[in-house]
Amino acid sequence: MNRYSIDEFVKKTQQEDKGEGMFELETTRLLEVNLDGKVWAKAGSMISYRGQIKFEREGVFEHGLGRMMKKVLSGEGTSLMKAEGKGKLYLADQGKKISILNLDDDSIFVNGNDLLAFESGMKWDIKLMKRISGMLAGGLFNVKLEGTGMAAITSHYEPLTLLVSPESPVYTDPNATVAWSGDLEPEFVTDVSFKTFIGRGSGESIQMKFAGHGFVVVQPFEEAYYTES
Repeated sequence: MNRYSIDEFVKKTQQEDKGEGMFELETTRLLEVNLDGKVWAKAGSMISYRGQIKFEREGVFEHGLGRMMKKVLSGEGTSLMKAEGKGKLYLADQGKKISILNLDDDSIFVNGNDLLAFESGMKWDIKLMKRISGMLAGGLFNVKLEGTGMAAITSHYEPLTLLVSPESPVYTDPNATVAWSGDLEPEFVTDVSFKTFIGRGSGESIQMKFAGHGFVVVQPFEEAYYTES
């Protein structure tokens, strides 16, 4: 076979069945969903599919008025789509790295911008983070997932997981925080001197403090958040 031939390219890049379950990493930046039923995914994340699959945006009242109001109040909200049917579904989000989590009667919070997909049997709810005098543009929102099933989260580059203990709390930049364990309740803390020292925007003066038992996932990238007009 000739080097750089079309045949060689197809062989290197073609889809493989790995037999890993409903969620499989086809590559580190592309999720394969072996669908036979229903799955929730980030709106706009579908790049390809085969089989009989129907797509539908999350219904406004599908999960109750309370959750709809949270989406309105959060500014950005988290737009989900429902994929239902049987076939293979391929998802990606701006080339971000994908990590699969298999929850076993667990709970986890995920930044709304970093949630790619999760199994339909899991409970989920939007949680709003308090704004600090409007200093963090758009505020922050996250999604709490609970139960048993698979979820896929994304990060810019390689994620880092930090263990949290009562003796050793962890402070993070909100714009670089991807996820944290369901038992942790972060609080915002401010540091005016740090802001002055860095000499950048107000975001650097706000940190999230995690204390207790659990973990927090961060990425080597600061995502920008904007409020919808």
